Amino acid sequence: MASLAKTLIVKAVTLIIVLIGVLFLLAIIMGATGLSDKVLNSTLTAEVQEYKQQLSRQIKDPTVLERAVEEYKKERAAALGLDKPWYVRLPQLIYRLLFLDLGYSRTLQSSWGSNKISDLIIDRLPNTIILTTTGILFTSLVGIWMGLYIGSNIGSRSDRVVSILSAASYALPLWFTGLVLILALAYGPKVLWGVQIFPPGGMVSVPPPKEPLAYALDLLWHLALPLTASFIVFFGSWAYTTRNIVFNVSQEDFVNFARAKGLPEGVVRSRYILRPSLPPILTNLILSLAYSISGYIITERVFNWPGMGSLYYQAITALDEPVIFALTYVFTLVYIVARFILEVLYIVVDPRIRLS
Repeated sequence: MASLAKTLIVKAVTLIIVLIGVLFLLAIIMGATGLSDKVLNSTLTAEVQEYKQQLSRQIKDPTVLERAVEEYKKERAAALGLDKPWYVRLPQLIYRLLFLDLGYSRTLQSSWGSNKISDLIIDRLPNTIILTTTGILFTSLVGIWMGLYIGSNIGSRSDRVVSILSAASYALPLWFTGLVLILALAYGPKVLWGVQIFPPGGMVSVPPPKEPLAYALDLLWHLALPLTASFIVFFGSWAYTTRNIVFNVSQEDFVNFARAKGLPEGVVRSRYILRPSLPPILTNLILSLAYSISGYIITERVFNWPGMGSLYYQAITALDEPVIFALTYVFTLVYIVARFILEVLYIVVDPRIRLS
């Protein structure tokens, strides 16, 4: 137990160092390139111009007006941290993030009008879980099940069919698949026959249904196309990767030895093939679920889905520095937690792993 605890503590410390390293790397990119100063100066200029326009309605003396504007500019520059160099300002931001003080957005608001970054995440995260996490979970489970089956029946007709479909699936870009589905199943029937089979985008109709059941059905209706696009694009990689993992394990000497001992094929598959295959499959599944929290930026943009991917995209295009740092921190934190869970699961499911 002492050895196990020591191993897990070392891995936890390593992952925390990775978390801090990612934030400092982002700070260096934003600061050393001058991007952070440009963003803050742009924000300061916009705020000062707006203040000057408002104040000019009350103060007619140009000298007094300029003096008041200059004082306001100094105050706002200090509030934004422009009175300090980036290598002093950004580490302070990182220090606050490490204690989950995410701060405030300068440009974005939640659906209820709050600019607190924690509120933005609370507002968008459920939407991403509905779309991305559900899609990954469904696609991965179907793909893993299919991969396990064809991996145990290499060369069969089902193996050849799924391999061809997997290659086609793997080659399809998500944005292209999404656009084709929108044209074929949303706009096409509407233009040709005046029938709206699926909506082209959005999360619910406008205005949204008031009844809970009608709202849920409307949500599922809007969810159909983005989920279908994700399934088409990602099913192939899940099935083919799992197939290859199972096939490679089935060629190991210990599997041949188990068969040579005369063990039933069911026992060989479950004990000598499936269990050693689990660590890489679990790695893909858990890391994909952790990654799903960040959302699919392309899927959410193509289908106009208000999730975490869209939020990150909006923060980058608006150069909203606090939101970029906060979301990067949250995504990395989720990743290292998932990575630590994997380290524990490796020890549980893989008998070949020995603590050193």
